[in-house]
Amino acid sequence: ACGEKGFNVAEPKGEIREQILKAALGLTVMEAEQAFSTAIVEGEGSWSEDSVKIVLKRKREIIQQSGALDYLEADENMDSIGGLDNLKKWLRGRKNHFTDAAQQRGIPKPKGILLTGVPGCGKSLTAKVIGNEWGLPLVRFDLGSVYQGVVGSSERNIRSALKLAEAVSPCVLFIDEIEKGLSGVGGSGDLDSGTSMRVFGTILSWMNDQDSGVFVVATANKLKSLPPELKRKGRFDEIFFVDLPDHPSVVEIFTIHLDRAEPNWKESNIDVEKLADYTADA
Repeated sequence: ACGEKGFNVAEPKGEIREQILKAALGLTVMEAEQAFSTAIVEGEGSWSEDSVKIVLKRKREIIQQSGALDYLEADENMDSIGGLDNLKKWLRGRKNHFTDAAQQRGIPKPKGILLTGVPGCGKSLTAKVIGNEWGLPLVRFDLGSVYQGVVGSSERNIRSALKLAEAVSPCVLFIDEIEKGLSGVGGSGDLDSGTSMRVFGTILSWMNDQDSGVFVVATANKLKSLPPELKRKGRFDEIFFVDLPDHPSVVEIFTIHLDRAEPNWKESNIDVEKLADYTADA
């Protein structure tokens, strides 16, 4: 193909080709063509990993225009998390379940996890780590935005958002503090004319039926505030409780942050064991 500046560009091959095609999922034909043309021009007629980033940038712009979804970029990996060994082991065991090889072998895609527990203990960080560690786009779903009447009806908004998430799959769909978005569920149902109940029903139906490769990571500070239907086995693959870190985890967390802030800290007199002891007394 010939690019805008007259480049004679051959079709991408091998792994780069697969990455570019996956990056373009969710774009219309016109949007994909524009993204490919930009990648050709900026790559001076050649395909590379930078071409994938350019296509992903265009996808990010499309997602952000939806209003309810936001494309997040994260650099965190498993080494960014201190403690939570069971959760990290579970995630590592399913890292390759979205690959073509796994699908050819009939391995089912994981559907999602619910993270609940003490605020500030790594639930949101874990969601970012999953997207980066698994090599999947991380999309945050602002559940509260679907209730904004200026955009349109709540039910239509959420269906559009979920449809867009499926279009860009495989991806990680991050729903932070899901209990706040469903605050009207479980009550009389009359406080918001039943909107919360209808939105909740739409989410449940979608979680049951979707098999497009959208991995849902929902967080909740109070598990008991969630409707029992959402916690039922089958909605999520697993529910993990994220508690305050124990002593070994605190040591690991201090080590992670010191490595980032001062790589040569081990040559000083800093004692992370004592630092961890101090936090226990705080």
